[in-house]
Amino acid sequence: MSAYANMAVPPTLSRASTVIVHDDPLSHSFEIGPSKKSYKFQYSNIYFIRLHLLRGTVESQAHRKWMSIAGDPALIPRVLEVEKGKLCYVIGTVYMDMPLKPNVIEDIARDQSIAPPPPPPKYCSPEDSIMLEDESGRIKLVGDCVKDARLVTGVIIGALGMETPNGEFEVIDICYPEMAPQLTEENQIPEENRMDVDGEDRPSDSNSSDEWIAVVSGLDFGSPSCSDGQVQLLIEYLTGEGNGVDDQVSASQISRLIVAGDSLAPVAPESLEPTPALDDKRARRNGQELTSFSPRPVLNLSAALNDIASSMPIHILPGESDPSGTIMPQQPFPRAMFNDASRYSTFSCETNPKYLTLASDPEVESSLKLARPPMKRKLLINSGQPLNDMFKYLQSPPNTRLSVLESTLRWRHMAPTAPDTLWCHPYIGEDPFVIAETPDIYIVGGQKKFGTKLVTAHPESSKQKDKPPTRCRIILVPSFAQTGTLIVVNLRTLAVRCVNFAVHGMTAGGKTETAEESANPPSPMVMEPLPSAPRSSLDYGFH
Repeated sequence: MSAYANMAVPPTLSRASTVIVHDDPLSHSFEIGPSKKSYKFQYSNIYFIRLHLLRGTVESQAHRKWMSIAGDPALIPRVLEVEKGKLCYVIGTVYMDMPLKPNVIEDIARDQSIAPPPPPPKYCSPEDSIMLEDESGRIKLVGDCVKDARLVTGVIIGALGMETPNGEFEVIDICYPEMAPQLTEENQIPEENRMDVDGEDRPSDSNSSDEWIAVVSGLDFGSPSCSDGQVQLLIEYLTGEGNGVDDQVSASQISRLIVAGDSLAPVAPESLEPTPALDDKRARRNGQELTSFSPRPVLNLSAALNDIASSMPIHILPGESDPSGTIMPQQPFPRAMFNDASRYSTFSCETNPKYLTLASDPEVESSLKLARPPMKRKLLINSGQPLNDMFKYLQSPPNTRLSVLESTLRWRHMAPTAPDTLWCHPYIGEDPFVIAETPDIYIVGGQKKFGTKLVTAHPESSKQKDKPPTRCRIILVPSFAQTGTLIVVNLRTLAVRCVNFAVHGMTAGGKTETAEESANPPSPMVMEPLPSAPRSSLDYGFH
């Protein structure tokens, strides 16, 4: 009898399929067309339009929150019209006056012969002061409430209090715009499919027809510490060529890959070999540089994306270290730089940030004869620059990157510090960073550690009390070069999993392994559960 007679025959697998909803008006929010490519406008227009868009929302939230307070506080339309000793509330834009914050005027006036000091890791200091401004002017906010609040420049808030004899506004409570509504009913999770605890289901254990997406950030091609072995394991996993049947089944449920920035390391020039003096003079006369940049990182990235693109759709966003524009929103990479990968129609170069609406493939749903409503999910993705900049404004602890990302949903703004300390395009009649519709999944790349949370809107902050509460899955994606972590998300249940890749003799990022790690080598690929978290932190509501 053959030794192979009792071996299990692997199932015939097919890739899970999702389609892009192209008629979503938000999908082109961050594209800068020829009509918008102008730098003649003042950046103050962004603050004015932001206040105009969010003032009505904050006013309605403030009225709902403070209408039953003793003293009957009234809304003062302008911050400079508050009366001393009278309880009232005002609405405006927060401005953080911070001595450590970069100042472009000081940079221009500085003696250019002296190298500027390195930027501080944090802008906050005991000398900071908080202002509230609108079209009429500014007023200083004081009080324990405002000191303990999580505030950064550019946030639109309502402040309840009264003016003190020295002209400051003492705050006793603060109101935010709160989470924006989710407009499509398809986005609501059925009660029987909602998660209680993250990480209990791996893809192969969930519904075999569920679609998952994979997210990776910080591939860092061209870095001295880049691990080619880990990248190769990632490619083999996504294409279904690695490990056993279980991993191949779980990989087949991944419908597409999102690359959330920092795919290339910062470019460092390489000196050419010494050339004769005559050639040196001729090169200088022709305006040629004596240094060049290696194209190898771009070629290696293109080859890796080409291998994956043959198996699934890819969406790639530029990041802080990528060869793209510095100002936000960053525009898509030119497709020509990706060689063979660009030939696939499913390979998409996206803006940073990007709204992406995915839906279940109707042809696949009908072929499987599934008795369930159609699935549609709205994703908001960025490569991490807004969150990294906001985190410099706040003390940590107690603030964390996950809590700051959660606050952006309450603020209804993904990049409030633009254009103060985060460079952005000078828009004249719009602010595309305003979150007009809460996404189902909010992904931020370029982070140091993984983190996730299922955020739920407070029921009293929504007018639609007869509908299920607004929910959003927020995800921090760590650098793959440093952690070897791939994030996979279930589009139907919003479950999140981590897939960790490691190579024997090498830890994440290509670092030298320790003696303890050498004695206990990791397996080539590990699917590990998320850190345990109390139920209250998962079913969180804004208070």
